[in-house]
Amino acid sequence: MNYFEKNKQAWEEAFEHRHKNWGDDNYRRLLTEELPFFDENVVKELKKIEFKEKNIAQFCCNNGRELLSLMSLGAKSGVGFDIADNILAQAKNTAEKANIKNCEFVTGNILDISRAYHGQFDFIFFTIGAITWFEDLEVLFKKVTACLKADGVLLIHDFHPFMNMLVLPGEEDFNEEIKQVSYSYFRAEPWIETEGMGYMSENYSSKEFISFSHTMAAIVTSLAKNNLKITKLEEFDYDVGLTDVYDKQGFPLSFLVTAQKIS
Repeated sequence: MNYFEKNKQAWEEAFEHRHKNWGDDNYRRLLTEELPFFDENVVKELKKIEFKEKNIAQFCCNNGRELLSLMSLGAKSGVGFDIADNILAQAKNTAEKANIKNCEFVTGNILDISRAYHGQFDFIFFTIGAITWFEDLEVLFKKVTACLKADGVLLIHDFHPFMNMLVLPGEEDFNEEIKQVSYSYFRAEPWIETEGMGYMSENYSSKEFISFSHTMAAIVTSLAKNNLKITKLEEFDYDVGLTDVYDKQGFPLSFLVTAQKIS
C-alpha cells in the first residue's frame, strides 16, 4: 500500500471521528459572509483577480468550503479534487444547501486527475496544509501545469516551511516561555501521525497520516521547473491554524505565492 492509499484511509477515518457538527454549518457562512474561510491577506489577493466567466479548481479541497466561498466572485465553474470520499460528500451537501450549482467535486489522487481536465482551468489553488501530503513537488506541480490554461494562475497559501522546525503545543518538549527551534529545516524523513486530525477530529489511535517537509527552495524550484513563473511571494509572521504562540515573534510562519503558467 502506498502513502496515498494510507492517507486516504486515515482521512476518511478522521472524518468518521469528526467533532460534533464539524462542517455542517459551513453553508450558513457561505450565504451570509463575504469570502469566509480565507485569511485576510488571501482575500486581498483574490480580490485583485478577475474570476468572472473563469473556470477554477482547488486541489486538496477537503470539505469544499474555500472553493465554494470563492465561487461568489463570479467564476463560471469550479471543481474541487480530494482523496477522501466521505469528506467530499459533505462538500456536495454544503454546495446544495448554499444553492451553488456550478461546482462539482471529484474524488481521487491529485496526481491521477483525468486528462479530461488538462488545459481546463484559469485558476488553481492550494490552501493550508495541502502540499505537505506530496513527497515530490515537481510531480505535483507538473499536474498543476497540465491542468492550467495558457497564462493560468496558481495560488498557494500555506504554513511556512520554517514551522517544521518549531516545537508545537502538545509535543513533549514544548515550553511556552522558550521560543525554541528543535527540528532540522532540511528534514528528509516523512512525518507519521497516529492521533487523528486535530482540527477535524477527536484524539484517537488512528491510521497513519504520512506527510512531508518541503523547504521554500524546493517549493520555488519545483514551480520554476514546471513552466510556472512566480509573480508574488509574501511571508507573514503569523500562523494560519496550528498555534498562535509564535505569532509576531519575528518568525516566518505562513506564506502566499502566486505563479502564472508561461504560454
